[in-house]
Amino acid sequence: MSDWQAAAVADPSLCSYQLHIEITRARWLSIGRLGRFRFPAGHYVYTGSARRNLVARVRRHLAREKTLRWHIDYLLAARHAHVRDVSLSREAECRLNQRLPGEIPVPGFGASDCRAGCRSHLRYLGAAPVPEPDRHSLARSRV
Repeated sequence: MSDWQAAAVADPSLCSYQLHIEITRARWLSIGRLGRFRFPAGHYVYTGSARRNLVARVRRHLAREKTLRWHIDYLLAARHAHVRDVSLSREAECRLNQRLPGEIPVPGFGASDCRAGCRSHLRYLGAAPVPEPDRHSLARSRV
């Protein structure tokens, strides 16, 4: 069992997660109904939440074979996209997301039901290494 899984099982108050994603080659990808977008090579962070079954949600994201349902599924299905780390938090999804630096590569990505005004729940951090989680992150492990 990975560190993030053990933390999620041990602490049911964990409700938000961040997937630290590396895209090794620039790609044009279709993201569901949002359209087609260019994703430069580099590091991205996707922020999501699961009030119940957090482990199952993150495991689903990490699986290569799955029905493409959510925006993140389309990104993670790309050949050159890889989840490198997973971090978990007790902090609300939108608050966690809004503190992230970086650019918004796809407006509306993962934020169709967002009530906090997030323009996207995916951030492009550039070609620099993935930053360490902040003090609010409780569990992180390499995938």
